[in-house]
Amino acid sequence: MSTLDTKTAEPAAPAATVRTPRGRRRDPRRSRTAGHVPFGRRLRRDRALLLMTVPALVLVVVFNYVPILGNVVAFQDYDPYLSTNGVTAMLESPWVGLGQFERVLSDPGFWHAVENTLVLFLLQLVLFFPVPIALALLVNSVLRPRVRAVVQAILYLPHFFSWVLVITVFQQILGGAGIIAQTLRQHGHEGFDLMTDPAVFPFLVTAEGIWKDAGWGVIVFLAALAAVNQDLYEAAAMDGAGRWRRMWHVTLPALRPVIALLLVLRVGDALTVGFEQLLLQRDAVGPGAAEVLDTFVWWTGLRSQDFSYAAAAGLVKGVVGLVLVLSANKTAHLMGEQGVYRT
Repeated sequence: MSTLDTKTAEPAAPAATVRTPRGRRRDPRRSRTAGHVPFGRRLRRDRALLLMTVPALVLVVVFNYVPILGNVVAFQDYDPYLSTNGVTAMLESPWVGLGQFERVLSDPGFWHAVENTLVLFLLQLVLFFPVPIALALLVNSVLRPRVRAVVQAILYLPHFFSWVLVITVFQQILGGAGIIAQTLRQHGHEGFDLMTDPAVFPFLVTAEGIWKDAGWGVIVFLAALAAVNQDLYEAAAMDGAGRWRRMWHVTLPALRPVIALLLVLRVGDALTVGFEQLLLQRDAVGPGAAEVLDTFVWWTGLRSQDFSYAAAAGLVKGVVGLVLVLSANKTAHLMGEQGVYRT
């Protein structure tokens, strides 16, 4: 009987525990300032860009912030003839407190202008605001880049036209001596003049605004659509989503932050519905249909040189506009959007 020599393996020696060097404790002050660039270094690095912004800042300060100091005349009985210098006349004019605001709030003409302003704003919000979104979706669906560029240029071109030219074009088309009215008369029908009809005037103003400024909104929404990840469209198509489903579940959610931002800005600009546009057409339809807050301030305050009254009306408009912006921005936050600023 043969015996097999079995080799008993010796137990392996326990592995030596390798002691890793203990890392140094991070200094919280160093971690906070790890990516911080000193202010002086940033100033030297960006001095060219800062110098380029100086002219724009000067213009903003001179034409936007310095005139704010003139709102003090809303609390005075301002008389520009007290001195040859406007600033000296402002210092010498008597104070009346809130007297000018009481005049404004008790004036029926002011409330009529507010009513017309809100009617035009709501009409433009319903009819004008969705048009750039629809046009941007339509242009974005065009596959050929050349066709898209031509359509975009045609839509954007009226933005550079003045309101005088825009109203002239509409006058030549919809006026009493316009193309449509003359064609109807030549075929034995009665003509019309929509440019002097107070009942049609709010829709006419909205149509003029759409033709002139819809292209500007298309540019903004197309820029937002360019940032959409194309993989989302491919994934939705692979899941069986058609064109309308992809637009509803991919395109519109991508546009929602931009829509919320522009809607907040539009609400804040509710009391400014176009001074030059309405002033040019005020005589044609009468102040009953075309009188808004801006034209009211112009005719009642500045034309009659009642500067304190005009300043008080403008200040009321500015305060109400600020409240509207804050309210609309808060609504955007409640809907989960950023709005104008974050909380």
